[in-house]
Amino acid sequence: MSRYFTEDHEWIDVDGDTGTVGISDYAQGQLGDIVFVEVPDEGRQLTKGDEAAVVESVKAASDVYSPVSGNVVEGNAALADDPSLVNSDPEGEGWFFRIQLSDPSELEELMDEAAYEAFVAKL
Repeated sequence: MSRYFTEDHEWIDVDGDTGTVGISDYAQGQLGDIVFVEVPDEGRQLTKGDEAAVVESVKAASDVYSPVSGNVVEGNAALADDPSLVNSDPEGEGWFFRIQLSDPSELEELMDEAAYEAFVAKL
């Protein structure tokens, strides 16, 4: 499985032609305590850069953008009951949605983990 990051602090783990998307540990730290998450509906078509989900914290509300184009195959229903999963395990159980990639070449435009860490270090 390969993990990629966007400059908007989304990550995507790719396994075959399916990706699991969430926000980075850095992003959840900037947001603070997460109180609400809205994930995209199954079957929704997304284009790279589309607003895919909403995350609200005690500080702010933010959009989560799709790092790739494709079809949503699953939203993380657990976040409706326990949005704090995004704080406690942002790059694991706190994932937002799974997407069937329609153009895997879009992954080439994303950062790998080392490039993302270097990017965050400059912020």
